[in-house]
Amino acid sequence: MHPTTRRPRLRATALAVLSLAVAAGVVSACGNTNPRDLLGSIRDGSVILGTKYDQPGLGLREPDKDFTGFDTLVSRYVVDSIAADMGVKTPKITWRETPSAQRETLIENGEVDMIAATYSINAARSKRVAFAGPYLVNYQGLLVRRDDTGIRTLTDLDKGKKLCSVTGSTPAQNVKAQLPRVQLQEYDSYSGCVEALRQGKVDALTTDEVILAGFADFDIYKGDFRVVDMTYPKNACVTSSGKKVLRKEGAPFSTERYGIGMAKNYPQAVAAVNTALQKMLTPDGSGTSPWERALRSSIGDTEVEKLMSRAAAPDSPFTFTPKPGDLSFLDSPSTPCPAGLS
Repeated sequence: MHPTTRRPRLRATALAVLSLAVAAGVVSACGNTNPRDLLGSIRDGSVILGTKYDQPGLGLREPDKDFTGFDTLVSRYVVDSIAADMGVKTPKITWRETPSAQRETLIENGEVDMIAATYSINAARSKRVAFAGPYLVNYQGLLVRRDDTGIRTLTDLDKGKKLCSVTGSTPAQNVKAQLPRVQLQEYDSYSGCVEALRQGKVDALTTDEVILAGFADFDIYKGDFRVVDMTYPKNACVTSSGKKVLRKEGAPFSTERYGIGMAKNYPQAVAAVNTALQKMLTPDGSGTSPWERALRSSIGDTEVEKLMSRAAAPDSPFTFTPKPGDLSFLDSPSTPCPAGLS
């Protein structure tokens, strides 16, 4: 297996890497138009894996063109494990950048064998691609400056604070709806928001907390930021999948379950990936699992310990350990919004 202890390296060009990574590997839509079978590609000795290029801790293209981050470690483990189970050599890996808006198309067009790139499993996407996993359960959070003691909870934003997120971001709009006095600042990228936060131009950044933790643990920012939980400050009526549903006080703002996307019609490939993920989650002789070690190396021990403690608290609405192969959440019923609740 590939080692799971690599961390993003400090480079003089680290900021340039973040800003240029998006353009470094944009995939052309031309080429093979037949969906790829992951198992066949592993057997043939060459796989194409999709990831992000600009997210420290998850998927980052380094200056030497190597790739680091939790998503890439999971992808490598899965491919190596399946190859071992098949009794074939570890295949050559070619990485492809997979922007969020292109992921389903890249899978359907045969541009990639699989994608692990902060790829949340949901019902709409499941109509076009097959998902293995989830391999990570994630929640919306806030990134704030470490020395800013004025923001300890979500409601502290409702004091005229400036909140940053990417243009059109649903998480930011959710916060704005709950806390109307928040001043929402929209940037083109999360790296731009992080720099604005560091320079004091905004007070907080919101998106998936593991993305925030990756930035907080990135070498050039280490010690500058901390991640704050986001829960509903009161019962709220929100729109989910086109329906008005109830979110109770104390519930997470959003629950995102990251999965590995692949082409439909290859159930054996999905099963093989789920088997590999379950193996990665199983503690070995060290007392911890390769999955936990990969997460710690990617976002830092401090953040992982916090996530574990939060999930272990009595009656916690948070989960730490994912359940690969369990997609029952896609069909779980929601609580209708009671009359009179805004």
